[in-house]
Amino acid sequence: MKLDPAILADLAVAFAPKGFVRVTPMAHAATPLGAGYGVTRFASPTRAFKVIYLAQDLTTSVAEAIVRDRFQGKAQRRLMLNEVDHWGVTEISAVTPLTLIDLRTTGLVRLGVSTEAARGKAQGQGRKLSQAVHDQTDADGLLYLSRLTGRTCVCVYERALPGPLVASDVTEVARVAGFVGALQALDVSLIGSAQGACQ
Repeated sequence: MKLDPAILADLAVAFAPKGFVRVTPMAHAATPLGAGYGVTRFASPTRAFKVIYLAQDLTTSVAEAIVRDRFQGKAQRRLMLNEVDHWGVTEISAVTPLTLIDLRTTGLVRLGVSTEAARGKAQGQGRKLSQAVHDQTDADGLLYLSRLTGRTCVCVYERALPGPLVASDVTEVARVAGFVGALQALDVSLIGSAQGACQ
């Protein structure tokens, strides 16, 4: 995929996330900024680079990492506590801005790329786009809107890590103030209770 360098340059913005949220497996709690290959929206299709994802708020990060499309077409939207007890959450901010390719508005159209790349359920187009941006620019990552909540998200390339990003300690997500509220905002009920969980 060849992208117009002039348009890429015009879409590059300086963006410093403040208090963005990352939901990550507790198994990786020791490395809150650790990146992985994965099979995700903007992962490299050739495993040439790793990425991490940050969301503007807890609700969006929970939606993207845990809830996703699991309740599509289901009347009962209930999540068992033991389904989330291996997930943790960290808050991430940048002390200086990242350089990101902004896909939140007309970026995809201007690049001649399918809007499925950032907004579709299928992720193949997003991976191809991300590989092209990574290879054809020195950008730190991508700025886009969650297809689930419409809120701002950031995909950060491994080459920018840890860079200007600082992260809080990873805490079990079920014990984080606001977790139940985040699920309620997604019309999901949490079944079970966690000592110290904020209702």
